[in-house]
Amino acid sequence: MRILALDTATENCSAALLLEGRTVARERRLPRGHAELILAMVDEVLAECHAALASLDAIAFGRGPGSFTGVRLGASVAQGLAFGAGVPVVPVSDLMAVAQRVLSEDASVSRVLVCNDARMREVYWGCFVRSGSGLAEPAGAEHVSPPDQVRLPAPWTQAPKPVGAGSGFAAYPELRTALANALAATREAPPRATEIAVLAVPEVAAGRVFDPEQALPVYLRDEVVQSSPGSH
Repeated sequence: MRILALDTATENCSAALLLEGRTVARERRLPRGHAELILAMVDEVLAECHAALASLDAIAFGRGPGSFTGVRLGASVAQGLAFGAGVPVVPVSDLMAVAQRVLSEDASVSRVLVCNDARMREVYWGCFVRSGSGLAEPAGAEHVSPPDQVRLPAPWTQAPKPVGAGSGFAAYPELRTALANALAATREAPPRATEIAVLAVPEVAAGRVFDPEQALPVYLRDEVVQSSPGSH
């Protein structure tokens, strides 16, 4: 399978090409400037693998939640590349990509609570479990809320304890304190295109792909977007 993935939803700008089981990636953390970097990253991974956009099975992208500007950028770049190449797109949750990173890096983890900083004294959060195939799958809906409204699913009060992951724990220390007894550990683990590509594989295999015009971002905080289209 041949999948190009990209992500600009957070400070971690990245692109990855999954090519018949091999992954080549580029990644850089910076507060802004993703628009100038992401296409160069895409060109680099394609060139390194001697691959053409038209030869891909799909283009996957981090569909959010995250920075409004970053999420829009990722969706628009994926859409433009997919239109030009005539290939479908696969939107992947940035929260689930964080969970997948934790699961891939630590085989002992089976549950992940992801909390990413949403600014405005809020976090984007969701709960994910390891599926039988080893991939992250949601254990409920994704949310945006104040840190004190983050809740673990009732079954998670029993062992094994979940790992907390994402930028929200550093941004809001009270979140880590409130959940200290419920979590096995916390990790920053920003989302990456590498995990977005991995999560896209079963979607492509099952035919759950979309036409380029359906490369739509997910903000969670839709009311802010509607009232202030230029919000960052």
